[in-house]
Amino acid sequence: MKKLRLGQVEYINCLPVYYAIEHGQVPVEAKMVKGPPTKLNQMFIEGKLDITPISSIEFARHTDIAVILPDLSISADGEVQSILLFSKVPVTELDGARVSLPSSSATSVALLKILFEHYYQVNVQYSVQEPDLHEMLATADAGLLIGDDALVAGACSRQWDGRDLFVTDLGSAWKEFTGQKMIYALWVIHRSFVEKNPGEVGAISKFFLKAKDYGFSNVPALIELAQRKTGLSHVALEEYFKTIRYEFGETEQKALLTFFDYAYKSGLIRDRVKLNIWGEKIG
Repeated sequence: MKKLRLGQVEYINCLPVYYAIEHGQVPVEAKMVKGPPTKLNQMFIEGKLDITPISSIEFARHTDIAVILPDLSISADGEVQSILLFSKVPVTELDGARVSLPSSSATSVALLKILFEHYYQVNVQYSVQEPDLHEMLATADAGLLIGDDALVAGACSRQWDGRDLFVTDLGSAWKEFTGQKMIYALWVIHRSFVEKNPGEVGAISKFFLKAKDYGFSNVPALIELAQRKTGLSHVALEEYFKTIRYEFGETEQKALLTFFDYAYKSGLIRDRVKLNIWGEKIG
């Protein structure tokens, strides 16, 4: 088997899975490629990555090439803390407003559009910018941030032009709307890799689960790394790592299909989706 081309989202929510890999505790022959979700999504679609966490909405758009590794996701049951909409007025008053979306996100953008249409029932105008809240709010009435950008902004950017901003956690809004968890990303393996290396996929899947277990047995080390990267407090990061979940069992699968159903209704994906999970659908 050739050296794996392995994607790694550069946000701290991937630390629990990649800590063991980067520190040699779960050795693997791999070329690591780091980047925001949109970059890794596109590289996977173009066949430039064998395995990566992929935005869940992009899995739905590319089920022909993506196979889900079992028992692994980035998800939350309600509050997520790292997907936040900052607005100058309450979210229910954004009808006709301008909303700036980050160039780094896919699933969160889709989630926001679904919530606007089906939950808040407001029509807005969208623009896409680099994830800088100050620049976003200079030309828009609201700005969406994800990942580390959202965590840092949520800890300090609560005012605009002397007025308090309204901060909406999209995970909490989804929970209020559907009563379900939200699945933001999945680990996927490229179908072409599966076809060429069918005997290796089971071992790769176990390798990732072992890495996740190792990460969560070393949470203090994760927090130390995350502090160096974000500057956030120990307390905030400890709470964050308790909030983000990494399972992908029946409950998470049901919740993801609910998200895909709304994405289909909103025209964000062309077809209804079936989950291609290694060991269940193929293999």
